[in-house]
Amino acid sequence: MFDWDYKKRVIVVTFLVGLIFSSAFYYAKIYQSPTKTDEIYRQALSDYESGDYQNSYYLFSRITIFSNLKPFAIYHQAECARMLDDDKSALKQYQFIFNNYPKHKLAPRARYMAAQLLVDKKPKLSKKYFEEIIKSFPDTDYAIASEYYCGLLLKNKYSQDKNKIFPMSVKADIENYFRHYLKKAPSGRWAMNVVNNWLELDKDISGDDYLLMARASYLFGDYQKVAELLKHANLSENWTLDVKNSYAMKNYPRAKFLTEKGLKEYSNYVDEQDVFDVIDIYLKLATNNSDAINHLLTISSSKGKDYLLNLKCGALSIDEKDKCFSYLYLKYPNGRFSADALSNVFFHKIRKKDYQSAIKVGEDHLKKFPNSNSSPMVMFWLGKTYEYLNEYAGYMGYYRKVISTYPDDYYAYRAYLRLNHMSNPLITNYINPQPVVYPYKYTRNNIIVKLVDLKDYDILNEICDDEFIKSWVLYKKGDLSHSMLVARDAMEKVNPKPDKYDLRWRLVYPVNYYEDINFYARQTGNNTPLILSLVREESYFDPLAQSSVGATGLMQLMPSTAYEVSSKFGLGITSQDLLFNPHVNLKAGNYYYAYLKSLLSGYDVSTVAAYNGGIGSLQRWKNSLYYNDTDEFVEQIPYPETQNYVKKVFRSYWNYIRIYTGNS
Repeated sequence: MFDWDYKKRVIVVTFLVGLIFSSAFYYAKIYQSPTKTDEIYRQALSDYESGDYQNSYYLFSRITIFSNLKPFAIYHQAECARMLDDDKSALKQYQFIFNNYPKHKLAPRARYMAAQLLVDKKPKLSKKYFEEIIKSFPDTDYAIASEYYCGLLLKNKYSQDKNKIFPMSVKADIENYFRHYLKKAPSGRWAMNVVNNWLELDKDISGDDYLLMARASYLFGDYQKVAELLKHANLSENWTLDVKNSYAMKNYPRAKFLTEKGLKEYSNYVDEQDVFDVIDIYLKLATNNSDAINHLLTISSSKGKDYLLNLKCGALSIDEKDKCFSYLYLKYPNGRFSADALSNVFFHKIRKKDYQSAIKVGEDHLKKFPNSNSSPMVMFWLGKTYEYLNEYAGYMGYYRKVISTYPDDYYAYRAYLRLNHMSNPLITNYINPQPVVYPYKYTRNNIIVKLVDLKDYDILNEICDDEFIKSWVLYKKGDLSHSMLVARDAMEKVNPKPDKYDLRWRLVYPVNYYEDINFYARQTGNNTPLILSLVREESYFDPLAQSSVGATGLMQLMPSTAYEVSSKFGLGITSQDLLFNPHVNLKAGNYYYAYLKSLLSGYDVSTVAAYNGGIGSLQRWKNSLYYNDTDEFVEQIPYPETQNYVKKVFRSYWNYIRIYTGNS
């Protein structure tokens, strides 16, 4: 008799074996080794960059679904389709991303791009997508832009149909979308579109909203429109913008009149920084700054008075500054300028050799303002004061504390010189230049690292929130100036500072154009890292930089200066355009620096000051100031711009030495 149970078992086993073999065959067919995946991805990127979008699309489609690169490949497919004007395929890929990878970093971008593609063809679905971005990703730039589109789509829905009633509630919703956009992005890409569409609404607009539109228009340089919009805003709240706009339109009498009226009657209605800005404009228009400051101090009601007093104190003679800054500190002990005021009182006591009082004031400063901009200066000068008193433990302690607490600061550099009994401001002419590299150590299974290896910089910039990685991406794209500025600003926020071996420092202090700088510096007898530092501060390594007064190129040479130097040393510079050439600019700049240095007895601190402030000004300062050493001279340079410039250049010099040699 036949065993049916046995037969069933045979059927089941046969089925399972077949299933296993078919699954294995299918898996073998779709399996893709990580090496193969990377190879396909790289080739797809290469084809995209060369303009072969069709083949790039095909190659990205071959990335296996099991790879963590798949969402990026799909996104790139969408971008290829867009380049081929195949909006239908692009939309399909974008939708696949945010439907299947809703938490992915690319999801808001994909939804935003899909919504843009649907604006004309399916406005209802487009608005739905934009609203989902605002709800799910409120802190992104895509949410801000979506506010504009939601307002625009809502406006178009009613305005295109003349027979459709345009409810006031809908107009209020449109206003809210536009208002949110201008508050968050007054200089955004769609700001002027928002302004123009808002003004087309048949609805009363509030004075505050007119002011919002005026601010956006000012940022885009449409000064005539600003003037029209401000007519509808409240003077008590718009006077600072009116001053700026009047100045831009060269209506100087109105700018001066409104500044005086505003400071007298309306300063409490506007932001403090705006008050500072209009005061600066007023002083630009004044024939005598001292008289102008005193006049504004007399008429000012409240906000801005401490700023005016700070300006007044800074312009006084050395002996008068002490009383003035003491008054400023006592009058506004918790104000924006109180820390700097107290640091000035502190330094004045050092100049008067009242060392015990100076120590008391300095230590009080560090207790009350432990992390202020003036803290490194006070800490360093406390060390120097103890050194004057021959108190070894005191000055060693403060010098070391400056270096450990503010390792990248100008005063850490000065403390290093004091600790090592160095009278020459130049520590060394040697550095070991190292290339900018990815700013973090690699970790396994990190998608960021994978994209770095694949050189997918556009995606990296899209999904990464780390400012140092963004700086690195900019560097890899060749935007050296922007890269350095992004890294610099990011490092300012890092506290405590990382050690000097941290790879992020190379982004903040890159050795761009080093070979040319080193060649011409050695040719002219200059210090290579010092010239590198000067280039960093002059142009941020932008060879096409040009100032408002015509200073040009990497070393910001005035054409007249360059022609003079060229004539003197036979450099062959015959036109300003040549100064945009890095080789020509660095050569002329080095010869100019060496020439200045020869006129200043070989002193680099004086030469750096003269490079910024002019040799005539420098000679006047040296003849009028009382100082015992370089530190006292720098602190007393009467032009804040030049004093800060000297400190910035030597801060950069210190960091180049610190990062690229063994000094710390």
